[in-house]
Amino acid sequence: MRAAIGHRFPLHSLFTRFSAKLTARRVQIQATVLLLCTLTLYGIDIATPGLRDRVGHLKGPDFLQFYIAGSLANQNRGDALYDPAANVREAVRIVPEAEGVVYFPFYGPQVSLFFAPFARLPYGYALLVWTSLSAAIYAACCFGIWRHCYGLKPHGRAILLLAIAYPAFFALLTHGQISALALAWFTLAYLALERGWEFAAGMSMGLLLFKPQLGFIAAACFLFCRRWKVVAAALISIAVQVAIVWIYYGLAVIVNYCSMFGQFDKLRPFLDVKLYQNHSLRSFWTLLVPQHLATMLYILCAAAFLVIAVLAWRTAAPLSLRYSILLLVTVLVSPHLYVYDLVILAPALMLVGDWALQHSQDELSPEILTLLYMSFVLPLLGPITRFTHLQLSVIAFALLTVVLFRVVSRSAVKEEVI
Repeated sequence: MRAAIGHRFPLHSLFTRFSAKLTARRVQIQATVLLLCTLTLYGIDIATPGLRDRVGHLKGPDFLQFYIAGSLANQNRGDALYDPAANVREAVRIVPEAEGVVYFPFYGPQVSLFFAPFARLPYGYALLVWTSLSAAIYAACCFGIWRHCYGLKPHGRAILLLAIAYPAFFALLTHGQISALALAWFTLAYLALERGWEFAAGMSMGLLLFKPQLGFIAAACFLFCRRWKVVAAALISIAVQVAIVWIYYGLAVIVNYCSMFGQFDKLRPFLDVKLYQNHSLRSFWTLLVPQHLATMLYILCAAAFLVIAVLAWRTAAPLSLRYSILLLVTVLVSPHLYVYDLVILAPALMLVGDWALQHSQDELSPEILTLLYMSFVLPLLGPITRFTHLQLSVIAFALLTVVLFRVVSRSAVKEEVI
């Protein structure tokens, strides 16, 4: 059987040799080195007085947009939420160090209400509180998943080091982004599904409305698989968020927000800043081929992976594998997914690693362990893509998804035989 697999997939023997070297001790050493390097570089960069780092950038640059949105919410200025000029003026007014920082407000109006309490603090303190809260959310999610990964229980120290050293987590904290919330909603949904609490899972999925591109694959899977309780709960969650915004701001803000989606071409320059740090199929093809061809290839590949996700959810394979596929495809299909958004893969990396360790005799286990390692490490090489135009992380995510689908499909075939 192994010979047949090795003949069919030439890389199998290479994966087998590589995975054999991934001992817990080696992984801990590598994670420790990575952690020390990132902490040292980051510490040197921000060890400056004031709100500007050593190279002159605003500390926690992405947090500024949420801080300003919260400030506008406190003033009930819904008319200014999606006015870029008004956002810039407000930023300079309350954070003078932000002069020269320009961004486009993309997030839903409910985000401004969430950050209204933070905006009552000075920017530096607000950033510190949010960064600490993001770290706490990330830690709680990783711990919640780890508790259900019996194959990972003996490797608690290695998992802790890997979680802290995860490049996406580092990017999340340094940018002051809010992807920890997406991780929380995905994690809560998984834990709810594991217990059979479909309504709670749907309510959690509905909270992804603040980054709607992250909820598309989940919506497709639950709709095509007729999980109506999950779908209904998600719609209720969305309706509640819309109602809160409507009551606070009025209908005009919702209309202004929705109108942005019809101006994608105008927004593309803002979305494609540092395209090499995006890790999805769209950025992969955009970096590699001309724009018109990239769009076509992105649509075709996205459709193929959407089918994979739906087919996986139509099987009776373990929830851990189906949910991991859902998260991986969510990353691949998203039209805009920056490196900090990869924190939503943390549960998938742990769940898949747990399966591989518990099924170490499986012929696909070496491939899975190797691709897990690559999926963890390769986002570090994002900046190199400026010169190579080849986003290796996306290739690793895609290959891991395909291999997991083979495992899921095999489970479905066995069930049919029985």
